[in-house]
Amino acid sequence: MIDCTSVFFLIFEAYFSYNFMDIQPLLEYIGKHVSLTPEEEAYLAEHITIRRYLKGQYALQQGDVCKYSSFILKGCTRMFYVDDEGQEHIIMLCVEDWWSSDIGSFISQEPAQFNIQCLEDTTFAQFHVDTIEEVYAAVPKLERFFRKILERGLAASQKRIIRNFSMPAKERYLYFKETYPLIEQRIPQYMIASYLGITKEFLSKIKRQLATDA
Repeated sequence: MIDCTSVFFLIFEAYFSYNFMDIQPLLEYIGKHVSLTPEEEAYLAEHITIRRYLKGQYALQQGDVCKYSSFILKGCTRMFYVDDEGQEHIIMLCVEDWWSSDIGSFISQEPAQFNIQCLEDTTFAQFHVDTIEEVYAAVPKLERFFRKILERGLAASQKRIIRNFSMPAKERYLYFKETYPLIEQRIPQYMIASYLGITKEFLSKIKRQLATDA
């Protein structure tokens, strides 16, 4: 006779182990900032949603409310907004071990100002807005962790604003190429140009000049 209770726990254990392995990159990322106990890691695994998107799908659309804080386990996204004239402006290009969310919308629960589109098949580990306070209460270290991440993100945004005002386009491209060498190989040229605030034609000119100078 089959013991249904034992079968249930075997299925649960298999599911939990699978989910735990899925979020291993996130656990390693968190471990660089705060140290979690095995029990805290297990709690975290229970409160994370793994969601997969196909290339071209939107994880968030402008005007919707951002319900998830999303960590990229695998894949690549772009965060951009569309102005009143229909022009796209890319704010962020994100790959594995990066966060890809409209954090302003997530915190305020107001309509998002940005779109988040997957440029490759992408897998996220996501925290839902309805459970994040529960997670903070159960594992206070995670609130400190997210504060650190927000502070780093704000500092990076401020530095990028300064670069955009103070550096010529060629230097901005060279900085991008040196700082994010693996991203350029995965992103269409016109998107890199949009991120740098220039046209794709001007980016092509910069690349030709650099090739000539080499």
